[in-house]
Amino acid sequence: MPISKQAARRILKGAGADRVNDEAAMELSEALNKLAYDVAKKAVKLASHAKRATVRKEDVELALKD
Repeated sequence: MPISKQAARRILKGAGADRVNDEAAMELSEALNKLAYDVAKKAVKLASHAKRATVRKEDVELALKD
């Protein structure tokens, strides 16, 4: 479930923006989706290394630190 442009717009507004350009919302959406995918890949690799099929919270936390 990718982060949509509308979700990115809500995040920017929640951070204090009065108005948000479509290009800014799209750029944030793409950046967040790439970050999420990268973290997910690292978390899966960590779980696999631990010989587990289940990705745990700890795997995601470690992936975020990397």
